[in-house]
Amino acid sequence: MIRMQMNGLSKSFGADEILSNIKLEVKDHDRIAIVGRNGSGKSTLLKIMAGELSYDQGELFMPKDLTLGYLAQHTALESEKTIWQEMLTVFPELTKQEKQLRIMEEKMEQATTYTSEAYEKLLRDYDRLRHAYEQNGGYTYEADIKAVLTGLNFHLFDYDTPIQTLSGGQKTRLSLGKLLLKKPQLLILDEPTNHLDIATLNWLETYINSYPGAIVVVSHDRYFLDKTVSIVYEIARHQTKRYVGTYSKYLEQKALDFEREWKEYEKQQTEIRKMEDFIQRNIVRASTTKRAQSRRKQLEKMDKIDKPLGDEASASFSFQVNRRSGNDVLKLDKLSFRYPNEEENLFQNVHLQINRGESVALVGPNGVGKTTLLKIVLGKLKAIHGTVQLGTNVQIGYYDQEQANLNSSKTVLMELWDDYPTTNEKDIRTVLGNFLFSGEDVLKPVNALSGGEKARLALAKLMMQQANFLILDEPTNHLDIDSKEVLEAALVNFPGTILFVSHDRYFINKIADQVVEMQKMKTTIYLGDYDYYLEKKAEEAELKRLNESSNQSEHAPDSDRKRHFERDKQLQREQRKKKRRIEELETKIEQLENDIEQLESQMELPEIFQDHEKALELSEEVNRRKQKVNFYMEEWAELLED
Repeated sequence: MIRMQMNGLSKSFGADEILSNIKLEVKDHDRIAIVGRNGSGKSTLLKIMAGELSYDQGELFMPKDLTLGYLAQHTALESEKTIWQEMLTVFPELTKQEKQLRIMEEKMEQATTYTSEAYEKLLRDYDRLRHAYEQNGGYTYEADIKAVLTGLNFHLFDYDTPIQTLSGGQKTRLSLGKLLLKKPQLLILDEPTNHLDIATLNWLETYINSYPGAIVVVSHDRYFLDKTVSIVYEIARHQTKRYVGTYSKYLEQKALDFEREWKEYEKQQTEIRKMEDFIQRNIVRASTTKRAQSRRKQLEKMDKIDKPLGDEASASFSFQVNRRSGNDVLKLDKLSFRYPNEEENLFQNVHLQINRGESVALVGPNGVGKTTLLKIVLGKLKAIHGTVQLGTNVQIGYYDQEQANLNSSKTVLMELWDDYPTTNEKDIRTVLGNFLFSGEDVLKPVNALSGGEKARLALAKLMMQQANFLILDEPTNHLDIDSKEVLEAALVNFPGTILFVSHDRYFINKIADQVVEMQKMKTTIYLGDYDYYLEKKAEEAELKRLNESSNQSEHAPDSDRKRHFERDKQLQREQRKKKRRIEELETKIEQLENDIEQLESQMELPEIFQDHEKALELSEEVNRRKQKVNFYMEEWAELLED
């Protein structure tokens, strides 16, 4: 069933066109990502879908009874209630029915005051109300609230905590929690992964995958998109294009589409040049002028293919170093920290050693003290115990997630130039141009910049320092996906050392060669990227489970052992079946890809591309086989994940 449909929708703000001729369709159970550069109109599109903004042209269809939930990008729950009271507001009908049931139960205890007919009626009414209460989730809604609060990392909170005392990020998480509990038929989420730590992100991915309705999401978290969506709409140059598959599949398909479009464009340009040359050589000859005129008419009627535009302009930069540091860059030993007036340590017993050229990711739950640890290394805070030792010739460059080092009263140009007054203005403008600040953009005041623009300016300042030890606190916050990829490329090629905090798992995978998990009482080092860290954590959890089950099995009766044995055999049979299907799909995909390659080679032959009917027939056959490949790839990916 179609939940929402847009046809030819357009939106402008004054003279600035934001969206043009948008086509989008949302069906039951769809998982849709809207992707594009910062400023491309993603949030505007979501606001139009949610009814928060009007549109200028086009049509938007949705059922009248559609229930819709919308989480804006900067939503923060404002309420005078406690956490629990606010969550209860999602279920007003159930709480009302609950009160009615309690009243009726009290009346039933006074059976002697009723006639038999009145008492029978009371029992019937009670049964009817209790059945409705049960059907609507009356016996599970409190458990649902607790499950969502636990998943969103509120399990350590007293549920009687007033919402007014929470931070902005915690209020945003509560807004998301309320929305998930309402379970609307269409859920529209704008950057739901902001303010979430990695454990909470994993929970949200699982929740979304089992959500009963349709979901449309804007997110710059590529790992999250790969785990949750199956359709991607890209907004570029004010218009949308639809891709089927995960985010990674979208990238692959986009590259293939561009390559195909470029080949078709070049092929047509070659044909046009040949026709123009024929016309020019033969139009003046009496014997061939009719043929030339015929070719001219044919050329005039030809549907010209527009030159593929490719990607829009990207930032371009690299990090260099003034001088090389010694081999030992940083050593932390038995480090502990406690804020003044606090009874407990925020963290303790932190050990860490970083050598030149290493890239270390610091991960852990929100509130464990990751940013605090970075500030201790920088000398902005002092540990209550332990030592911090920086190596020889270490020069630190710091990226602050709050961008507190930016002066809001300056222009973009002066923000950078004041730090490097001996550098020519032309060179400063060139640096800013590499970070997509061009023309009049450099004269904007810093306080008028968006979050993404401020992040790019802070990175420009960091690049100019030419430090050999980069300390980065959430460097991908506010960056669109394209800017993240440019930053990743710059950091991968950085000749110095990196210590960074990030919740972006895709970014961690690209940059880190070590992952340090920070907990309140200790730190654990994993010598690999994020995927390796996950594997080791899974191994640790499995070993723990096996140890516990072996301890239990020593005391388990024979019937339990037999049941476990049968269950394990069944699981092994299912795994073998899935493995056979994976191998079968891989063979089919390989065969189809070979067929596609052969067909595309045929299409390049002169006798084929000059025969439009044959070329069209082969093109349609290629598309059919590509659709089969996509279908098999989706099944293959699901089986592989299982």
